[in-house]
Amino acid sequence: MPELPEVETTRLGIMPHVVGRKMNEIIVRRYDLRLPISENLESLAGSSFLDVGRRSKYLLLETNDERVLLIHLGMSGSLRIATTADDWKKHDHLGISFEGGMQLRYHDPRRFGMVLLFPKSELSAHKLL
Repeated sequence: MPELPEVETTRLGIMPHVVGRKMNEIIVRRYDLRLPISENLESLAGSSFLDVGRRSKYLLLETNDERVLLIHLGMSGSLRIATTADDWKKHDHLGISFEGGMQLRYHDPRRFGMVLLFPKSELSAHKLL
């Protein structure tokens, strides 16, 4: 399982690539992680991330439309920056495409992670946090 330093390194690594960029498309290749990926994730298209925060081992990507994308990397998950033209790896389950052809991909061979979308107003009372 990624430890806090790795989660913080991931947060700092993706932040300059995703904050302030408009999301064009959300591609979910597999929904069945430890908790199913939120069904409404595709509704992020047209939004942008305002900030990438962290609470414990959870990454919290705040959107400009008052929602939060919660990501937990599980035991073997990772996020990486790719382009929309790059080949998908076998265990890439999610891709968030941004203007300019950049894509944030969630990779998790063991599928113990989670990607959940919920209103920002529920953040302080969310059961996982």
